[in-house]
Amino acid sequence: MLMTDIIIKKRDHGVLSKEEIDFFVTGFVSGSIPDYQASSLAMAIVLNGMNQEETVNLTNAFINSGDVVDLSMIKGPLVDKHSTGGVGDKTSLVLGPLVSACGAKLAKMSGRGLGHTGGTIDKMESIPGMRVVLTHQEFVDQVNKIGIAIVGQSGKLVPADKKMYALRDVTGTVESLPLIASSIMSKKIASGADSILLDVKYGSGAFMKNLDDGTALARIMVDIGRGLNRNTIAILTDMDEPLGNSIGNILEVKEAVNTLRGQGPKEFLELCLEAGAIMLGQAGIETNHTRAIGLLKSKITDGTAFQKLQEFVAAQGGDITYLEDLNMFPVSRYIKQVLVKEDGYIAKIDALGLGETAMRLGAGRQKIGDTIDYKSGIILNFHKGDAVKKGDVLLELHSDKLDEVTAAMTYVTSYFKFSKEKVIKDPIIAKVIS
Repeated sequence: MLMTDIIIKKRDHGVLSKEEIDFFVTGFVSGSIPDYQASSLAMAIVLNGMNQEETVNLTNAFINSGDVVDLSMIKGPLVDKHSTGGVGDKTSLVLGPLVSACGAKLAKMSGRGLGHTGGTIDKMESIPGMRVVLTHQEFVDQVNKIGIAIVGQSGKLVPADKKMYALRDVTGTVESLPLIASSIMSKKIASGADSILLDVKYGSGAFMKNLDDGTALARIMVDIGRGLNRNTIAILTDMDEPLGNSIGNILEVKEAVNTLRGQGPKEFLELCLEAGAIMLGQAGIETNHTRAIGLLKSKITDGTAFQKLQEFVAAQGGDITYLEDLNMFPVSRYIKQVLVKEDGYIAKIDALGLGETAMRLGAGRQKIGDTIDYKSGIILNFHKGDAVKKGDVLLELHSDKLDEVTAAMTYVTSYFKFSKEKVIKDPIIAKVIS
């Protein structure tokens, strides 16, 4: 079998066989197939696509290129979720303890953030003492004991995808739905998931900029999951504005704590309850959606959801006194308020613009290796559809960088559009794909 024949076949709109895909992935990881041939095939895939069978086979080849986590020793219904990312997305810190408090087992591997703000692992590390690396046995034992563990992704999982993604990033071949979907799903399945809820973001603060593109990606990922015998459901969620009120690691941890205490932003709580109800259905704990939401709400009301967060943090070495008294967390040297300039309604918010501002304040990484300032970020006081009056505090900027705060004060209001007329807000979940 020759790599040139595979490239030509895909260039000419052919369908690659499982054997051809396996040959490519194996050779690429071993180094026998050079980067220039891999990038040529990637470009052919970008231009001509892949059908469902090809995409499933590519995902499976990625999975088999490295270690596959065995979670068979975990007792009870095992669930997992994946978000395609967004601004202010701290969902795992609420959803994990919440479904675990209801009897589901969540064994999750997450990544660090690159861009807007930190990833789930960065948010966890903003809690003093929190460990994000566990041995496999520690991981399994913790899930069996308290129902939840979240750790950083192993370097030995899906090495083919890591190598392929790095190549795509510098060859203009990132934007391909089959390549994006196989990248996401290979990592999730290699992490040991049986039931997967995919939170696919669309809008200004997401990679997929509109609902149609987000739906197409979600459909492919659900098909991959089902093709590899995983119970997979996707929700399409609006990222035309930040999720919740906080952008930035410690700020988002505080918001997650408040949400589990019943004091979080309404729409963020709604997303967690809707997603959690789907996961409880996947786990077979409560298949009636309305009753599942009621069960989740009861765990917030009686305090067991917050208690589960404390157990989770303590099990991984975190200091739970910071959760009990949020004032213990350090705060930024400079906290500046930005005021509303006229009466009206918020018609639109540029989530990406706010996310990039938070990154410049110190909350995210512009490149791998950058240091995050866990304290920094933005707190929003209003969202799309809200009525505002002149002089209201629109948002707060938090940072130790006076120059960045001063600069942001001059431009950050340009990310908001205001209207004199009342604005109707879209639901946070646009559709469910199963």
